[in-house]
Amino acid sequence: MAAARRVAEEYARPDVHTVAAAARAGDGRIVTAVNVYHFTGGPCAELVVIGAAAGQGVYELTAMVAVSSRDMSVVPPCGRCRQVLIDYFPGIEVLVQPAGRLERLPIAELLPGAFSRSAPR
Repeated sequence: MAAARRVAEEYARPDVHTVAAAARAGDGRIVTAVNVYHFTGGPCAELVVIGAAAGQGVYELTAMVAVSSRDMSVVPPCGRCRQVLIDYFPGIEVLVQPAGRLERLPIAELLPGAFSRSAPR
């Protein structure tokens, strides 16, 4: 969570980047990114992290968190991101903060009954 907050504070432009995310790789590295807000829809920070990770040769992510660049609160992944995460990283855990309590949940709990397919690796 600290890495996501640091990226939000240091690099997010409020008019373009409303969310920052960080993911832990299988080897322990932390990959960070920000979303690209646009009125036509843009990639969420979680999706940008996945691309950034692949660009660094990281194809296994074990945990992810997203934070608002405005108030640094934890933001749960949207439905699209939940589906992508379960497709590519079915064992990933996501940090969420329901009722102000930080929890680390398996992605399957955030998307019960999800459509399942084998994602390309």
